[in-house]
Amino acid sequence: MSTYNQSCPNSPTFLLTGIPGLESQHIWIAIPVCLMYVLALLGNSAVLFVVKQDVTLHEPMYYFLSMLAVIDLVFSTAVVPKMLSIFWLDAREISYESCFLQMFFIYTFAAVESGLLLAMAIDRYVAICNPLRYKAILTNPKIALIGLLSLARAVGVMTPFICFLTSLPYCKSTVIPHSYCEHMAVVDLAGTDSSVSDKYSVVVATTLVGGDAICITFSYGMILRSVLRLSSHEARLKAFSTCGSHLCVILLFFVGGLLSMYIEMLDLGLPRHIQVLLADCYLVIPPMLNPVVYGLKTKQIRERVFKLFGQRQDLAEPRMDGGH
Repeated sequence: MSTYNQSCPNSPTFLLTGIPGLESQHIWIAIPVCLMYVLALLGNSAVLFVVKQDVTLHEPMYYFLSMLAVIDLVFSTAVVPKMLSIFWLDAREISYESCFLQMFFIYTFAAVESGLLLAMAIDRYVAICNPLRYKAILTNPKIALIGLLSLARAVGVMTPFICFLTSLPYCKSTVIPHSYCEHMAVVDLAGTDSSVSDKYSVVVATTLVGGDAICITFSYGMILRSVLRLSSHEARLKAFSTCGSHLCVILLFFVGGLLSMYIEMLDLGLPRHIQVLLADCYLVIPPMLNPVVYGLKTKQIRERVFKLFGQRQDLAEPRMDGGH
């Protein structure tokens, strides 16, 4: 084994193929990907700007929304620019260090987002089911602690995993049949048994993400029970609309992530390009939808965004009274 390892380059340059089998369509696939990325940048930046500018939004729910916006900006930026360079410029090379750094950011911030979605579900539960104690329970120090714990949990889980992956000898090939450094596609290139990393990733993802998903389901179940007790039909419809849209995005994030992992791991006979497209959608769509569902569907943020753009439009309009 030592002789075999010595023949392996320490830091190979990997080649990302994009979407195998659809290389001729890359230029067209890049258009919706680019559009979704731009919308994600604009939407999440708008949420951050509005919450920062308006002191009346300096409350727990909006702090969580700001954290989610930061996560989505990092999450999508770690993937999409390189993806677009592959689709439009055929810039398929990615260095050894950049590949594992990208992998670290993708999976770490996916784990952080999982924890934050759980925190947001608990926030809504407290706000609806125990409103009189809301501010006493969710103080600013507790919100900061929740954010730090979510980050620490993700880094603590992913750091040893990435360190283990970097220790493997990548001698089998340097071509990654993916549009980003998906960990199972990269591990397949290692000239050694990858069962340890596969088991670790499955156990961690299922336990961490699955545990968060169960707690979120319980929280929304309690919220649903409280909503059904509301006397106002209009209030019930509004609560159902809000919670329903939240649950759709949560399902897309959790189910999409677990589905892409299990499809990659299990041989289900799906064409390779379908597997890659599913994984790409999981990384691109949620960061675009989150600021719309969690931000613009929130009345306070929506009103302030419209007010902000309305003021800017008024300032841009020329004066008609002859003034200077």
